[in-house]
Amino acid sequence: MAVSISVVVLLLILAVVFLRNGGLKVSHALVCGLLGFFLASTSLAPTIYNGVSATADVVSNFKP
Repeated sequence: MAVSISVVVLLLILAVVFLRNGGLKVSHALVCGLLGFFLASTSLAPTIYNGVSATADVVSNFKP
């Protein structure tokens, strides 16, 4: 749960930065958001979630 909230916040911050810099248009952001909602209701959702979770576990195990 904490990982998904962190990823959502990170992606939201990136989207705002891209929108402000002109690199992302509002229509593109809407399409990306809709794609995320539609992907969440497909059979790929558990695979995507497991991939993001595994990546977060690998990154959290790195020691500087």
